[in-house]
Amino acid sequence: MTGFRWCMKDCYSGKALPEACMVFVAVKLVSPSSSFTHSSASGQSVMGMPRRALLCVLLLVIHRRAAGGVLYRALEEQPPNTLIGSLAADQGLPDSGHLYKLEIGTPYLRVDGKTGDIFTTEVPIDRENLKDCRNSHRGDPCFLEFEVSITDLNQNLSPRLIEGRIEVQDINDNTPQFPSPILTLYVPESTHQGTLFSIPLANDRDSGRNGVVDYALTAGPDAAAIFSLQVAEDRGEKLPQLIVLGNLDREQKDSYDLSIKVVDGGIPPRYSSALLRVIVTDANDNTPRFEKSMYEADLFENSAMGQSVLQVKAADSDIGLNGEIEYTLHQVTDPVQKLLRIDHSTGIIYVKGLVDREEVSGLKFYVVARDKGSTPKSSKVYVSINVKDQNDNAPMVEIRGIGLVTHQDGIANISEDMPIGTAVALVQVSDRDEGENAVVTCVVAGDVPFQLRPASDSPNDNKRKYFLQTTTPLDYERVKDYEVEVVAVDSGNPALSSTNSLKVQVQDVNDNSPIFSPALLEVDFAEENQLGEKVLDVVATDADSGTNSELIYSIISDSSTKGLFEINPVTGEVRARSQLDREHRDRYEFHVTASDKGIPSHRGTAVVVVRVLDRNDNDPKFMLSGYSFSVLENMPKLSPVGMVTVIDADTGQNAQVHLSVEPDNGKFVIQNGTGTILSSMSLDREKESTYTFRLKAVDNGDPPRSSYVGVTINVLDENDNAPYVTKPSNASYKCLSPSTSPESRVEKVEAEDIDAGPNAELVFSISGGNPHNLFRISPTDGEISLAKELAPRHSGLHRLVVKVSDKGKPPRHAVSLVHIYVNETLNNITLLESLVGHSLNTPLDLDIAGDPEYSHASQHSNILYGSIAGIAGVIVVIIVVVVIQHKLQKETKSGYQAGKKETKDLYAPKQGPKSSKGKKWKKGKAPKPAKPLEEDEEVEQASLQKSLNFSHDRINDSPRIHLPLNYSPGSPDLGRHYRSNSPLPSIQLQPQSPSASNKHQVVQDLPVANSFVGAGDDNSTGSDQYSDYSYKTNPTKYNHKQVGGNFLSFL
Repeated sequence: MTGFRWCMKDCYSGKALPEACMVFVAVKLVSPSSSFTHSSASGQSVMGMPRRALLCVLLLVIHRRAAGGVLYRALEEQPPNTLIGSLAADQGLPDSGHLYKLEIGTPYLRVDGKTGDIFTTEVPIDRENLKDCRNSHRGDPCFLEFEVSITDLNQNLSPRLIEGRIEVQDINDNTPQFPSPILTLYVPESTHQGTLFSIPLANDRDSGRNGVVDYALTAGPDAAAIFSLQVAEDRGEKLPQLIVLGNLDREQKDSYDLSIKVVDGGIPPRYSSALLRVIVTDANDNTPRFEKSMYEADLFENSAMGQSVLQVKAADSDIGLNGEIEYTLHQVTDPVQKLLRIDHSTGIIYVKGLVDREEVSGLKFYVVARDKGSTPKSSKVYVSINVKDQNDNAPMVEIRGIGLVTHQDGIANISEDMPIGTAVALVQVSDRDEGENAVVTCVVAGDVPFQLRPASDSPNDNKRKYFLQTTTPLDYERVKDYEVEVVAVDSGNPALSSTNSLKVQVQDVNDNSPIFSPALLEVDFAEENQLGEKVLDVVATDADSGTNSELIYSIISDSSTKGLFEINPVTGEVRARSQLDREHRDRYEFHVTASDKGIPSHRGTAVVVVRVLDRNDNDPKFMLSGYSFSVLENMPKLSPVGMVTVIDADTGQNAQVHLSVEPDNGKFVIQNGTGTILSSMSLDREKESTYTFRLKAVDNGDPPRSSYVGVTINVLDENDNAPYVTKPSNASYKCLSPSTSPESRVEKVEAEDIDAGPNAELVFSISGGNPHNLFRISPTDGEISLAKELAPRHSGLHRLVVKVSDKGKPPRHAVSLVHIYVNETLNNITLLESLVGHSLNTPLDLDIAGDPEYSHASQHSNILYGSIAGIAGVIVVIIVVVVIQHKLQKETKSGYQAGKKETKDLYAPKQGPKSSKGKKWKKGKAPKPAKPLEEDEEVEQASLQKSLNFSHDRINDSPRIHLPLNYSPGSPDLGRHYRSNSPLPSIQLQPQSPSASNKHQVVQDLPVANSFVGAGDDNSTGSDQYSDYSYKTNPTKYNHKQVGGNFLSFL
């Protein structure tokens, strides 16, 4: 069993030939009495020979039997590129440095030139249609022959020829078919039970197990009890027979229709059916019987037509027509039908056509003998005719190329430098005859340096192969060609012969390469060329002659030059296929080659350098499509504000660029060397915050090319402007009722700053005049609101010093005065305005916040009320009211009296009757000082107070308040309504104009249009309706800017 596994392993791996495996299996299947199945404990066989050694001997015998060629097996109808076998791997042949070439086997096969692998092609191998298998008998193997030559590419040796066969194995690709879809069978009504009748056979083009393996009969209820089917077997062929099981009565039923089915043994099986019609006839008792069970005969090929081959005889015991026999050929193949005929009466078989053994070596068929009864009976016999050979074919000499040597029109070309023994052709000599008639002798006729050497070890006398090889060195200069004649003679009697010739042309050796002179070619070529424009001509020479000196020019390009240049392969003229651009690449280098037409071809190489010359084909190009620069204001003249970069892809003068500003309004200039933009003036953002212009770049080409780019200069802000208050004016006031609830809005300070960004973001704060913390201001919007509830002591005028600061670094600020008059009513506007006027002349470090004598007046009033409370309270009150009212009306009518001493209590309204009048201030005594201010606030207040200088002068004895404010004509003025009836002396505000060096030192500009004067209890209106006083104004610093209207300036 160990030896069995060893052999089967080799069989499956392909190391052992299939025949060896089959023989070994056969040995294992012999009877137990065979010595091959008995061995001792030591593993020895009967004759003392080790079992494995015995098996190896057996395999060697099988191998020698198959040593005549390579044998592969393959199924038919395999798809393309199916591997059949590998010559290098299976036969131990070289797998490198050799060329495998298929000599015979097309179009069904192809061979890999390197490995010798044999593959199928697009043309399928159909076993049933192969020429050598088409007329083979059932069960005979089908072979496809092939030849492969092996040429050593490293050495100039003659090729080696490998012959082989492929056994094409059948697949189930054909369905069995009956000769007709309706089969008719005549059965006499007197037929006894158990009688058999032959049914026509079905034919299957497949073979072996894929052929017909079984028949089946299907009958109706009336016929199932009468007929059945029996399948016999003769020489491996299935024979269907109809069995009569019951009695037939023609008068009752004269025919039966049955269905017969034929099935093959393929996987999956194929099948077909036919109608079997059984016709019941009158009695015909006996069937014809042949004298022999089979007939055999020999027939020489080329026998004359009409020659008899053999006679078949059959006898029938019946009499009359039932005993007369007629002979026919049954289910014959095409060759039998074409070559033979049979006499229907005598059974003699005659030659009908030309018999050629080389086409058909044997004829096998059946002859049917049928009587002439009304219900004929028949039988058949097997006939085999062997066609014998005659020497009617002369040897055939076929000369074809081998390996790398190809033939065309009967001419072989060989180089003069080939070594002795080089094969120039494969000569195949064959004879279609057999036996001695096919033994052929082959020689080379004449005195030529060639001979025949056997190319194959195959012992096939009918087909021999030889290499036609050289015997001496060839010299092209001495003999340029040879006519080689090959003669073949067979051994027949009489002998037949044939010849074939081959013309061998000796070729010159191509031993010279083309040469370029010089090997380096340089040329100048301008860019922007036309397509196909000539660049240069290249010329090479070759010392060889003929085709070896005919040159073909080509360009070897790398990826950077591919497709840019082309060369005329005949003339060597190089042209540009594409337009060159020097800016993309200014130098190209590639190789040109000149190859001769020799085999093998030689070539020479030269280097071509193309220098691309510049043209002014590019505009100057700014690096950006637009420029935007930001620069601080107040920079000195000719300060750089930005830089641009411009390039020109050209070279030389074409790349020299000149820059200029458009329009040239003198505000900016540009340096051509650096591209730096300079300002021709000091920039002031408040005058102009953005400048826009174009830069022009012009090159020095001919003609020049130019380009433009837009430039934007954004002037950044510096904190060079202090905030200015637009509302309320310093001389305006706001009336506030003592009953006003906390958190009520009192006034709103509005201010502006002509700077930008954080420099214009304002912060509001109360820096003075709020000792009781009655008021607070929103730091963001300047809204002043009442912080807490008002008390009686808070009545009177309050002056708030409001500071407005920006967020610049360093910050700038302005100071504004906000007057708030706390009282129930506003009956004496003149008094209130005089209070405001005194406030403007009061130092800012002094608080003006309500009635300063309120505490003393309260003490006296309490004593007075206490003394007369019980007696005349009501009367005194009435008198006091009448007196006060009368006095007020008198003062209102009389106005200001010259020389009358002014009362010091100007900032508080009168509280009650004369008897309750508070204590007056002492002369020269300042009011109660306000809460100390910070140092910076003191400086600011001193600056503001310096600007509030009151002068007492009389103009036509009419006191006036002259406010020389910087308002435009038509603006309202706080003092315009003060005429001769004004209770105050004339005062004039002396503003200080800022110097030219301190142009940004403006503390406050107040439009008087936003100031208010009392016109009722809680309302304020402008004072334009009371005065037509005219005055001149000072012009503002910025005209037509965001600072609108006219302003009061405090420095």
